[in-house]
Amino acid sequence: MIGFCVINGFTFGVDLALIGLFHGWLDWPVWLAISISYMSALGLSFVLNRWLNFRSHAPVGPQLGWYVAAIAVNYFAIVLGIGAGLTTVGVHYQLSRILAGACEGVFLYCVLRWVVFADRRDSRPRPAA
Repeated sequence: MIGFCVINGFTFGVDLALIGLFHGWLDWPVWLAISISYMSALGLSFVLNRWLNFRSHAPVGPQLGWYVAAIAVNYFAIVLGIGAGLTTVGVHYQLSRILAGACEGVFLYCVLRWVVFADRRDSRPRPAA
């Protein structure tokens, strides 16, 4: 869990730095800067979590498919659903984003640990020959 927090804290910093570069320095439209920054941070998070945190050696293709599905659920259910939903019922938007971010962290850790990077090797004991 600590490795996950460190990696995703780092990739959040990369996200913010890229937004500053793309919008602040290069004057790209905000929507484009946020989109490219977010996608870059998600890609970096996948690679670093696979390599350093979960130490997976499984084929990348299926893991990437599960990761994309998890990110889609995360975005629509948590970022928009909880974040925007709380704002709609009167919670301040910054507090809503912080609360959604906490839910996002728990959800993503669980889905990465038990779905995306799950050890799918057969762990049942083998009968003696």
